[in-house]
Amino acid sequence: MRHDKVTGVVLAGGMARRMGGADKGWVDLEGKPLIHHALTVMEPEVTQVLVNANRSLDAYKALGFPVITDIQGDYQGPLMGMATGLKHAITPWVAFIPCDSPRLPINTVSRLISAQEQSGHSIVVASDGKRLQPVVALIKRDLFDDLLVALELGERKVERWFAQVGYAEADFSDCVDAFVNVNRQDDLDALITMPRLLGISAWSGTGKTTLLKKLIPALKDKGVRLAVIKHAHHKFDVDHQGKDSYELRKAGAHQMLIASDYRWALMVDNAEPKEPHLSDLLSKLDLAHLDLVLVEGFKRDSIPKLELHRPSLGKPLIYPEDDNVIAVATDTPRQIITDLPVLDLTDTSAILAFVLTYLDWEHA
Repeated sequence: MRHDKVTGVVLAGGMARRMGGADKGWVDLEGKPLIHHALTVMEPEVTQVLVNANRSLDAYKALGFPVITDIQGDYQGPLMGMATGLKHAITPWVAFIPCDSPRLPINTVSRLISAQEQSGHSIVVASDGKRLQPVVALIKRDLFDDLLVALELGERKVERWFAQVGYAEADFSDCVDAFVNVNRQDDLDALITMPRLLGISAWSGTGKTTLLKKLIPALKDKGVRLAVIKHAHHKFDVDHQGKDSYELRKAGAHQMLIASDYRWALMVDNAEPKEPHLSDLLSKLDLAHLDLVLVEGFKRDSIPKLELHRPSLGKPLIYPEDDNVIAVATDTPRQIITDLPVLDLTDTSAILAFVLTYLDWEHA
């Protein structure tokens, strides 16, 4: 959705010392430079895009968007880039994202705007649920003079200026890798090797488990290394009454790790019931040895999803309300009219082919 009262600014004006001085905007990821990833997020949602850059100016201008250099030189940081964006924008609001966070969701600006409408604040900053992500923000343009005074007084910390003015948070805790940024070559390597996530989204009774029991061995036969994360909506135990591990945990051990030659499992009891976060669960997996993580449940999380649909259940389609759905598998494929790929839910081979294409899988 394009927001007419918002200008978008991609911050690409840093020195990138930790990248050996390379211009991060032109670092390649998945066949295109990071600046292209940022523009893909920003351009569809704003009335105009500005690129804040202090070098490689001809290359940035060739992208077809206005390029704005810092109003004061010497690479003074993102707060100076924000001031520059506020100065050049002509809309009441300005949204900022960095050029080095290629996993930001496509509705980043809409999320910021929604949080502003709910809060009424002049600054809205993204939060991953644990900490602020200060260079993903929406700022009212008439704060330019205030920011300029802060800069003249020597302020260079984005968070401190936000705190002085007052801000609201936009919740991005459902976006598991939105704020993975590329500051070092190691960060880039980690992004390249990180497994793909694919959610299986469906109403209860659609047949998620039935499909996964067929799809998982088919993927394994193709050499795909995969894991599954499932959201359980009730209390559950993987160790049962009468087993030593169960009895020891119930005796008061908050964490219980049991291991054998073939497998190990860790059970952790939350001190208080709390909704599990997908990002926290992902951190428990050995991601370096996975190609794909299939996620069942976690409907609110912003990850690519395959929707399963059976009209006979009388439940509505999910994809019209969830931009993260990338395909629909249904037992009535001819009845689904959409630009998304529509698969036959009974055709495991077709679904396998779709998943392999999603993975860019070229292994024999």
